[in-house]
Amino acid sequence: MQPYSCDTFVALPPATVGNRVIFGKNSDRLFDEVQEVIYFPAAVHSDLEKRLKCTYIEVDQVPETYAVVLSRPAWLWGAEMGANEHGVCIGNEAIWGREDISKEEALLGMDLVRLGLERADTAEKALNVIVDLLGKYGQGGNCAEGEEFSYYNSFLIADRNEAWILETSGKFWAAEKVQGVRNISNQFSITTKIDREHPDMRNYAKQRGWWDGKEEFDFAAAYSYTDTATMMTSPSRYCQGHKLLNKHKGNITYETMVEILRDRPSGINMKGEFLTTASMVSILPQDPSLPCIHLLTGTPHPERSVFKPFIFVPHVSPLLDTKSPTFELERPVAKKPYVKPDRRHLLYQNHQQALEMISNHKLKLEAFWSWFCSPWQYLQEPQSGALGHLHTPHCS
Repeated sequence: MQPYSCDTFVALPPATVGNRVIFGKNSDRLFDEVQEVIYFPAAVHSDLEKRLKCTYIEVDQVPETYAVVLSRPAWLWGAEMGANEHGVCIGNEAIWGREDISKEEALLGMDLVRLGLERADTAEKALNVIVDLLGKYGQGGNCAEGEEFSYYNSFLIADRNEAWILETSGKFWAAEKVQGVRNISNQFSITTKIDREHPDMRNYAKQRGWWDGKEEFDFAAAYSYTDTATMMTSPSRYCQGHKLLNKHKGNITYETMVEILRDRPSGINMKGEFLTTASMVSILPQDPSLPCIHLLTGTPHPERSVFKPFIFVPHVSPLLDTKSPTFELERPVAKKPYVKPDRRHLLYQNHQQALEMISNHKLKLEAFWSWFCSPWQYLQEPQSGALGHLHTPHCS
């Protein structure tokens, strides 16, 4: 499969309006994959000998987990993006580099998103959770249901006060603290501004011949195929997203982020074999007395989807309309040929029906105008009768 991924964005004051952090992400996945929006309450775990089952492997449980709202492919345990009750938001991206991708089943990047949200009450603590789990359990395994698709991961982690970029290659990683605005896509983007790193990351690059040990260390140059000198001049979604954020820098609002996620010319709003299957925008006020507001689509096509608000309050009702009816923790490729079950939740079904109605209406209009604009509907030469004096209308 061709390397496709998602786009995740963050804007911090003073790039935003109203002393708030704005987080946004498009999840670009296989066109027929259903993404659900699901809530899990906070929990206390007294039996720590009972291990936690993630998508493929089990990990140690922790004494307490926080409430989370997740947007996730309905076949797996983790999440493409989400938030927790403390205002921490995480989105992840697929990235490819020089290190071979491990096909051994370990933690998916999407598992690490959920684990970070459930176990951390700040962005930097979530970063610590992810890198600790990465070091202990590793990352790997099939990332698509019934398809061969594996990758390493980058993460954008934000809270009310700060944001971090975390990029990984196998067990190695580098992290950058965000200033102003930042985005990630399906490529390495951390270069020489490295605020935290794996202790052996530079030595490993030197041993592999990716860095001579003399020039200033550039993480993207060492671990990826990307020419960092041209990274900001290419037509990639990463470059286009950077331009869109900086175009509105100083005036970024929730509406701005929604428009960026809906942008088609940049490719951020993706169509085709891979398309934007779900989107999320979060408003994180720096004033702790104000609630964080998380808006999720739960459906494909952000330009046609409504961003629906979610706020962490006591006694949250189950999100029944966005929960897949056929979730189960099975091996996605255990049976061949693999037949995907129907995972469409009620909102997804209604959205697809509305889309079909719009498409049918559009086809009918196109058929009418095709007939109306056809020169064969009118007499070519003036003749007797009313129609004889009409000319073929100009249609474009």
